[in-house]
Amino acid sequence: MIRSDRPGGVLVAGSANADFVVRARHVPAPGETLLGGDLSVFPGGKGANQAVAAARAGGAQTAMVVALGEDDQARLLIRSLEGAGVELHIRRSARSTGAALITVSDEGENAITVAPGANADLRPEDLPPLDAIAWLAMQLETPLETVLVYARSAQVQGVRVLLNAAPARALPDALLRAVDVLVVNEEELTALVGEHGSIAERLARTGVAITVATLGSRGAVALVDGDYLVQPAFAVTPVDTTAAGDTFCGVLVADLAAGEALGAALRRAAAAAALVTTRAGAQSSIPTRAEVVAFMAEAQPADHRPLALYCGIGATAG
Repeated sequence: MIRSDRPGGVLVAGSANADFVVRARHVPAPGETLLGGDLSVFPGGKGANQAVAAARAGGAQTAMVVALGEDDQARLLIRSLEGAGVELHIRRSARSTGAALITVSDEGENAITVAPGANADLRPEDLPPLDAIAWLAMQLETPLETVLVYARSAQVQGVRVLLNAAPARALPDALLRAVDVLVVNEEELTALVGEHGSIAERLARTGVAITVATLGSRGAVALVDGDYLVQPAFAVTPVDTTAAGDTFCGVLVADLAAGEALGAALRRAAAAAALVTTRAGAQSSIPTRAEVVAFMAEAQPADHRPLALYCGIGATAG
């Protein structure tokens, strides 16, 4: 399976944004103007969200390398990250801290536009020592050159790499060869391997031995050296889906760093992601380990067969 021989914590390398959020009846169509509710500002960004999720998951010390400006948004993010117990390695940038403009519909769906700002200044030389790190988690909201250098450095030093290939884009083979666990949603999977074939067939084309597809309200499916693990979603009433995918990744990598088997890690990541959707905001909505454990204790087992069939695996996958 995927348990690591190397003890240590989690390092998240990635983005941090201030999320400017407004609720509206629905996500606006091109050219449409909507009157929404009050504006709220939350700490967010894929990297920072995943770092908070990993820290709150427990089981492994969590650090983050991040680029921030010298502004109020940076201070907001530092308070949130340090408050969650994340050790910070900060590159200071002359640019403004990254920002995201988010519309959340009454159904809990969202549309997000990101202004990278300081995130674009995260550099290869900013990678801290990896001596105490077992897993490196990254995303694609920072320069691709930096992501590639970090992944190769981790690979050489025996540190496992989880890449959340978001936002969607094509990726060089050199990066994928340095990745141990790849996490994608359906759009991101299509950007990597095209839309031909079932989800199961497309997972097999990524070239990464362990690839996880998150499928929103359906759940998640993982390809592990030719076998499939299916994790149905937990039933909740969504309020805001912001940070659900990031929470999934953060909890997943924290559990793997703590020595959990992949199947158990997938289940707890799915539970944490479900809980996030019942709350507003990004980092403010991420649950603690105790909250996830309590939620899982009350949750009813879900039937995995509809998800397996949707993915093109067959009714016997488990």
